[in-house]
Amino acid sequence: MKLVNKTNIGWLILAIATFLILQLAVSTGLISAYYEITLVTILINVILAVGLNLIIGFSGQFSLGHAGFMAIGAYTAGIISKYFPHYGGLFLGIIGGIILTSIVALIVGVPTLRLKGDYLAIATLGVAEIIRITIVNMQNVTNGAAGLSGIPYLAKWPLVYVFAVLTVLIVVNYTRSSPGRATIAIREDEIAAESMGINTTKYKTIAFVLGAATAAVGGALHASYFSVIRPGDFTFNKSIDILIIVVFGGIGSVTGSIIAAIVLGILNVFLQPFGSLRMIIYALALIVIMIFKPSGLLGNKEFTISGLLHLFGRKSTIKEEGKK
Repeated sequence: MKLVNKTNIGWLILAIATFLILQLAVSTGLISAYYEITLVTILINVILAVGLNLIIGFSGQFSLGHAGFMAIGAYTAGIISKYFPHYGGLFLGIIGGIILTSIVALIVGVPTLRLKGDYLAIATLGVAEIIRITIVNMQNVTNGAAGLSGIPYLAKWPLVYVFAVLTVLIVVNYTRSSPGRATIAIREDEIAAESMGINTTKYKTIAFVLGAATAAVGGALHASYFSVIRPGDFTFNKSIDILIIVVFGGIGSVTGSIIAAIVLGILNVFLQPFGSLRMIIYALALIVIMIFKPSGLLGNKEFTISGLLHLFGRKSTIKEEGKK
């Protein structure tokens, strides 16, 4: 993966400009403390959705185990940062969570990724529940069903934003690398890819482990920002929430996952006054949107810097020709 290229530089400029706009909004009070929680939630959902989209959208594996991997990252970072309540402890917790999650994903991925479709979904769902039940029963380490509290508040929104940008860059560059193209080939036709000499198990496992690692990062940041975590935060419903973002944005579109996380996050804020009716209205809105746009907001299309520059260049050419 070549991280230093014109496309990535363009994305970094856009990311820096967005960061400056958000910083200005926060410093002027336009984004209050309440809306800052929404901002951080959206950024964490971007990390989770982009990672899950790598598994579902690019490798074609239907996984429902993201909440379990998120739980490993959250508890690892929470436990370590409580012992070392500074940024060094947080980063050590994130790295530890990534390593532990990657090991678990590798152990799980090798046998289960031979399954397909519904069978793989059921298997990964079972793995997520095993992880959650294990956390509940590790009373001496995780405090059981009561969860962990008093986790140092270190993951402020700028740090979460940086991790969201890095996650997007890593996933996008992976999909454009040789292993990424092999992964996409497997998604399109696994038998044809295998006949061309592609080690399908290897590349599916790489995508699965990388996607699980991003979930660990999202979980670690969640634990550090909200300071309280419990096993009930990482149930089957959490995996479904992330899956909804992926499907809503477009399976196979990183840009779609980002836009969907933002749209659904803002939609949740506007629906807060409706109380218990919020989830019904939220579900109905999703149903209506998916009826009229079944492929998601962007389908498998991507917003690219080169495409934007080409569009502006084309418009300027049309204007010059019109003047002539």
